[in-house]
Amino acid sequence: MAVKFSTQHEVVYYECDFNGRMTFPAMIAAAIKTSEDQSEALNRGTDFVNKLGLTWILTNYQLQITRMPRVGEKLTISTMAMEYNKYFCYRHFWIADAQGNQLVLIESVFALMNIENRKMASVPEAVIAPYESEKVTRIRRYPKIEKVVAGQSQFYQVRVYDIDSNHHVNNAVYFNWLLDVLGMDFLTSHEPVSALIRYDKEIEYGVQVESRYDQVPITNENGEALITTRHEIRVGAAVCCEANITWRKK
Repeated sequence: MAVKFSTQHEVVYYECDFNGRMTFPAMIAAAIKTSEDQSEALNRGTDFVNKLGLTWILTNYQLQITRMPRVGEKLTISTMAMEYNKYFCYRHFWIADAQGNQLVLIESVFALMNIENRKMASVPEAVIAPYESEKVTRIRRYPKIEKVVAGQSQFYQVRVYDIDSNHHVNNAVYFNWLLDVLGMDFLTSHEPVSALIRYDKEIEYGVQVESRYDQVPITNENGEALITTRHEIRVGAAVCCEANITWRKK
């Protein structure tokens, strides 16, 4: 069985939005830091992977949200590298409050990229063995992301501090572009229920990105009226990221 690893995190004000909710970028960053801490504890941190000429990249997220963490809360963030196959590693994160109530479940898909040619590489046993992940042959399939149909757009310039050590836009930064287009009125009056995100292409420093979105009303299995916002991040004609986020009105 995969090795479970947990850290503690107190939500501070600069990780939160005007609602006092932890932002998506801050929450994702805290989760990823937990996986990095586990890797360091297992002697499989960034230096070890880089010496093999490789680096980790994220390709997918699926989030189930009971509620977003709030300012001042003390969280337990747990993670397990659940499964892997030749090219993909499937890692889960659980975020719980001080009473142990699960607030957020994050399912993520990682892959290894060759630093020189920027192409996907197979997963070496030397990298993955300490996590005790289950080796599988199947590729896990996530729900299909619905396309933007009648979208509105807003443009953003990629800034220096949007770039991470892999020399492309950090995956958490995309959430700023995805959500900002929805506007303060919407984000004040709605709370997220679930999200699907897929990263298709790297975005580099200096380019202009286009954030497109539309929204459609839906009804869940309990008859509750919800809204799904459909998103895409483009550089020119190339779609670099797609997302669907489902919201509940407060």
